[in-house]
Amino acid sequence: MNTILRSTLLVAALVTITVPLFSQEIAMQNSFTPAPWMTTTSAKLETELSTKYGDAQRARLHRGLHQVAEFWRAEDGDAATFEEFVRANFASDQAALDTTFTRFQSLLEQLDGHMHEINRSFNQQSDLDLGPVLPFDEVFAGYDPSAHMLDDFFNNKLAFVVLLNFPLTTLDERLKNGPSWSRRQWAEARLAQRFDKRIPASVNLAISKAGAESGRYIAQYNIWMHHVLDAQGQRLFPPKMRLLSHWNLRDEIKADYADQQNGPAKQRAIQQVMERIVTQTIPQIAIDNPSVDWNPFTKEVRAAAVNDSDKPTSATKITNAPEPDTRYATLLKDFLAVKQADPYSPTAPSLIARRFEEDRELPEARVQAMLEQVLSSPLVPKVAKLIQTRLGRPLEPFDVWYNGFRPGSQYTEAQLDEMVAKKYPTAEAYQKDIPNLLIKLGFSPDRAQNVANNIIVDPARGSGHAMGASMREEKAHLRTRVEKTGMNYKGFNIAVHEMGHNVEQTFSLNDIDYTLLHGVPNTAFTEALAFVFQGHDLELLGQPAPDAKSQAEKTLNDFWGTYEIGGVALVDMRVWHWMYDHPQATPKELAEATVQIAKDVWNHYYAPVFNQKDVVLLGIYSHMIDSFLYLPDYPIGHMIAFQIEEQMKKSGSIGPEFERMARMGRISPDLWMERATGHPVGPEALLEATGQALAQATASH
Repeated sequence: MNTILRSTLLVAALVTITVPLFSQEIAMQNSFTPAPWMTTTSAKLETELSTKYGDAQRARLHRGLHQVAEFWRAEDGDAATFEEFVRANFASDQAALDTTFTRFQSLLEQLDGHMHEINRSFNQQSDLDLGPVLPFDEVFAGYDPSAHMLDDFFNNKLAFVVLLNFPLTTLDERLKNGPSWSRRQWAEARLAQRFDKRIPASVNLAISKAGAESGRYIAQYNIWMHHVLDAQGQRLFPPKMRLLSHWNLRDEIKADYADQQNGPAKQRAIQQVMERIVTQTIPQIAIDNPSVDWNPFTKEVRAAAVNDSDKPTSATKITNAPEPDTRYATLLKDFLAVKQADPYSPTAPSLIARRFEEDRELPEARVQAMLEQVLSSPLVPKVAKLIQTRLGRPLEPFDVWYNGFRPGSQYTEAQLDEMVAKKYPTAEAYQKDIPNLLIKLGFSPDRAQNVANNIIVDPARGSGHAMGASMREEKAHLRTRVEKTGMNYKGFNIAVHEMGHNVEQTFSLNDIDYTLLHGVPNTAFTEALAFVFQGHDLELLGQPAPDAKSQAEKTLNDFWGTYEIGGVALVDMRVWHWMYDHPQATPKELAEATVQIAKDVWNHYYAPVFNQKDVVLLGIYSHMIDSFLYLPDYPIGHMIAFQIEEQMKKSGSIGPEFERMARMGRISPDLWMERATGHPVGPEALLEATGQALAQATASH
């Protein structure tokens, strides 16, 4: 929940390629009216400095003056101050431009790195399983010491130094001209992008606070499953099973396919729990509380008849009063916080636009079309029919998480839990084994050890996440849940995924030519690279590598997973559009709208397959509440992961190809993918391979 000119001829090329003498879109970036003296003063400076430094600098100077003028406020100074600033800070030749670029790159890496380090420390008590979170811990977690940085850089005019000398570019320019740019040109474009808005520190701080609060709400949303009863009032789940919503609930549904006797009953109970969470009909007292037994079918709540927890017994009066729309009140707070940035972002005046146009650099319409291409594929009912045949029963809504296509394991989930717990009793044990895991994935021993030296494993309070470094002196952090009895298989599966993030984060920072390009084009790419690791988790536990039949099964699994998360992403997108259309909504109104949106998406793309309407399961994902329109990255990530894995199969090894791709850094998505695999981002490779895999699976069945 991861953020990015070799000669005078190249400088000239950059000016002519990216700047139609200050694009209209960039000019709209500032909704404030420039001072009346700005036009004449800029013209005077352009003439003066072009004469002084040569006419070859005129186009670059013209662009820089316009960029500075569009962000200059009255408090930044009068005409004399503006003139003094420009004369002192315009890089008049290539040597001066190189010096400016190099120093900014180096110093911004230090700033980003140390701010990130502080943020990680301030969030440590909330993120890690280190004991109770006290009220002041919550304040630290909600405080962002870098929130004022943008304000400071405009106030002290460092931002204006960048805007005077380096090009602001539009998404259209980056997509159209990026393939012909040098690495340095891309780095300069990313440098200027850091200052393409002038958002006040108070707004950044409010967004950070909302994110911390929503993250804390989600991190503590556990369900004690031994106390969840079925429709007949019977216990289905073992003692001490505490599942985080939605991650562990979903994963338990997947695991229960191996339980032929009680699996369907468990899955129906979990589906009922999920629906209660989405509709906010879950009793408040049943959340993270082993002191009560709860029947999600009848909503009955009573004092727990058994004790399987060290938690003190709740003294709260037992009632089945529902959670008071807290889920949607939290989402609404997120919306209201990020909406404060809208007036300062005229070219992307909503979080929706910023997520797609700026963060993903993939237009929303294109992403939606890719999702619908999968969701409406004629392959869907064919794969569903195969699943139904294998299950020997009609599909039920929870089968949207069917995982029977995964290459088979000779071990049950319980046996895998036991195996993993023995191998990794602590987070430290997993960290010690990282070099061995990376060698199994095809990295050389030296590279494996080098990468492992840059990763620290921490026990997560929630399900787990990866936190990369932002400067080369720091290390990436891998967070995964480790129970008192040791890591279980779910925790291991998550740890392998997060390790994929960490390896990418290490290569794309430590081994890249320009740190301004560190990272990958967008979050979907780091998710894709993490999926590559996660897909080999059983091999890392000693299971054999998949044969051709298993590869076909894995393709079907990838397709079904993309089909599932594609609908979830559409729900997330539509909910954010609804909030922007109804900015005065109450939590209850948002709850009702979200439930209806989840039903609508289900009814259009899933009901024809599952033969059941008005299912709300697509609204269960916790990312919708705490991750600010993050969910579309997952289906895009599945598509990208499949394209990447196909390339790695051609090369014969994961390690070297993974490193090659990660070191390309944060260029545009299609450019990255074309250089990585030869094709732009899209679902075509997945759909083609799914058709072939389906034919093979059907023939062998």
